[in-house]
Amino acid sequence: MASLHSYLLVSGLLFAIGLAGVVLRRNIIVVFMCLELMLSAANLTLVAFSRFNGSNGLPDYNGQMLVFFVITVAAAEVAVGLAIIVALYRARQTIHTDDLTSMRG
Repeated sequence: MASLHSYLLVSGLLFAIGLAGVVLRRNIIVVFMCLELMLSAANLTLVAFSRFNGSNGLPDYNGQMLVFFVITVAAAEVAVGLAIIVALYRARQTIHTDDLTSMRG
């Protein structure tokens, strides 16, 4: 059985990969996916803590319920984010962040 440290290590690696993608990549779709990877790493940490921080041998389900709420909000955020990216592409014909220096139309 995996320990809490294993989950935290995997979560930290996922978060670091996502952060590296946000900092290093210039394609706005890739940046958006890396942000979602960072959010998934945070969700994994939340589930791991709720699993290993139980009482009377039972896991604490409050953290897992919070993750379901976060996933729901993240799904709405993805829809809005992708709509903004599509609108930005239609207006500027590019999705590279270097070419998107101003928000004027």
